[in-house]
Amino acid sequence: MGMEELQLALILAAVSPAIGGVLIRGEKGTAKSTAVRALTEILPAIEVIPSCRFSCDPNHPSSDCPDGPHEIAGENGRERSLRSARLVELPVGATEDRVLGSLHLERALSEGVTAYEPGLLAAAHRGLLYVDEVNLLHDHLVDVLLDAAAMGRATVERDGVSVTHPARFVLVGTMNPEEGELRPQLLDRFGLTVDVVASRDPAVRVEVMRARLSYEAGPAAYVAKFADAQRELAERIVKAQSLLPEVILTDAALRQIAEICASFDVDGMRADLVTARTAVAHAAWSGRTVVEVEDVRAAAKLALPHRKRRNPFDAPGLDDEQLDQAIKDSTPPEPDPDDDPDGGPDNPGGGPDGGGPDNSDGGEEGDAPPEHDDASPQHDASSDQEASSDQTARENPESALPGPAPTGQVAASSEPYKARLLSVQAAGAGVAGRRSRAITEVGRVVGDRARVGREPGRPHLLATIRAAAPHQHTRRTADTPTKPTPSGARSWRPGLVVRGSDIRLAVREGREGNLVLFCVDASGSMGTKRRMGEVKTAIVSLLLDAYQRRDKVGLVTFAGATATVALPPTGSVETAVRRLESLPTGGRTPLAEGLLQAADVLRIAAIRDPRRRPLLVLVTDGRATHGESAFDKAKQAAGWLAMQGIASVVVDCEPRRGVRLGLAAELAGVLGAEYLDLGEVAAGNLVRAVTTRSAA
Repeated sequence: MGMEELQLALILAAVSPAIGGVLIRGEKGTAKSTAVRALTEILPAIEVIPSCRFSCDPNHPSSDCPDGPHEIAGENGRERSLRSARLVELPVGATEDRVLGSLHLERALSEGVTAYEPGLLAAAHRGLLYVDEVNLLHDHLVDVLLDAAAMGRATVERDGVSVTHPARFVLVGTMNPEEGELRPQLLDRFGLTVDVVASRDPAVRVEVMRARLSYEAGPAAYVAKFADAQRELAERIVKAQSLLPEVILTDAALRQIAEICASFDVDGMRADLVTARTAVAHAAWSGRTVVEVEDVRAAAKLALPHRKRRNPFDAPGLDDEQLDQAIKDSTPPEPDPDDDPDGGPDNPGGGPDGGGPDNSDGGEEGDAPPEHDDASPQHDASSDQEASSDQTARENPESALPGPAPTGQVAASSEPYKARLLSVQAAGAGVAGRRSRAITEVGRVVGDRARVGREPGRPHLLATIRAAAPHQHTRRTADTPTKPTPSGARSWRPGLVVRGSDIRLAVREGREGNLVLFCVDASGSMGTKRRMGEVKTAIVSLLLDAYQRRDKVGLVTFAGATATVALPPTGSVETAVRRLESLPTGGRTPLAEGLLQAADVLRIAAIRDPRRRPLLVLVTDGRATHGESAFDKAKQAAGWLAMQGIASVVVDCEPRRGVRLGLAAELAGVLGAEYLDLGEVAAGNLVRAVTTRSAA
């Protein structure tokens, strides 16, 4: 209810799988998964060859099907059966072998045969492949998945053996943007995208609740009530699929699509192609055989929001007014028979009054618009004020120190800059990412290890052969002989005899992602706009780098009497930037509480994600002013963090002029952290210091 755009996107993808699937973005509890699973109820049934594990079409079997070739049997043609379309769900924790399928290594080595076990892509052929929380899927799996969706086939190449099978499916992914975004190049591989939010209209929300409660009271009766509507919808999809080849995409429509895509400054040509395919599908769905402006508009709303050029922290979206203007500009005006396109004797100049171009602004032709006068009184006053301020600062250095900002004032950050790579030395297994060297599931092979039980993973061929080789004499002697040869001797089964205990798995070194937790002092002593602006600019730059490197980030702030988890560890750096930009300052400094809160966040994060290593960035002037013995308590908390072996950076924001207490430096010593003075380094050097500390 109230999700018409979502329903339309799913239906168009079903009508024309060549569109490339649908990405559904939305907050939790908005029926994303429900809508996807419901799609299978209206997809038409398909004919398959029962003996084919890859659901080949009996009328057009795939020439590269591993179970082929499929011969014609009898007078009635190939064996065939009818079954409903499948919904295959790809779990977030699936391995590459489970997605692509795998080769039976023991049979390949011992019998010399290519025994291929199909994966999820094969099961989804001619059906629906659903990836819930696709933004949490490892990057290498997303690459495999989207390549298969684009090529219509899946290829497994391993140890000199290659298997290719058809894999054409409707790819649908759902995600909550608060959990993190997809990389732009992966986002672009989805044909359509839809943003869904729960309706704020109380009447709609009441209807949703009433429908849900009615379903729970009697599921069978509720479903039966909509049986006719479901059947009509399924029949309409079949009719649209049959009409699709007859739809004409005119040159004018192609020109309009190209102009609209160009107006949104999209990269590459995929946006144009997807928009064209979607417009054709929309025309077929609407029962038309010629693409019209209405079809182009509907297609652009679904195909362009995630492809238009945007800043890293901007959410995908499309401005309806901009789209309407682009459509208006790209639609050629209808000719008026009363107009003379060449101009006549009464209108030699082609202008509205025959006098050349229309200068409705009243200016003479060729006159330039008035320019801004840089030497305005306001400009002079500002320059005089700056000069006076500089002279005062030279005469009295203390006066140059900015005073504390009013309580609750919010400082803004400046333009972020490119951050240097955070590089942590490989120490144990990490979470696949794009930042630090670590032992991960993908990457270059650096060794091998024994397989535990039937643990999934990519085998190391040479290491497996080395493990099996010493046992060949014993195994061949104990093996059962085959049929006798013509000479009467007994022959033995050729090849290498491999047992499950011989299999070795490859150890790979790749890149890992990290958890960067910012612990920011938001008290009154930090409340100068200039100082907090520098700190925020540095953190935003680190967040931009984390966005590109697939890190997790978190934000803890402390002010007044308490510390607050402004943002729990998340992959959504966009949310982190918004929380940081709105961070107010003022009040006392509960430094110990801030450190303890940061320690608790890291403790919980380690339980949930034990393989992701953290980096704590503490930004403070060290002046603990909340409670008795406040600084001693802060040092105790810092000592506890140091015992946990957490890498840390302390950024001292104490003013450089006047009396310096050096409390932040003392705190850095207790933490075993890298110490920085904000007055000595620019905001960019904060990034450099974090890099140095992370590489230590």
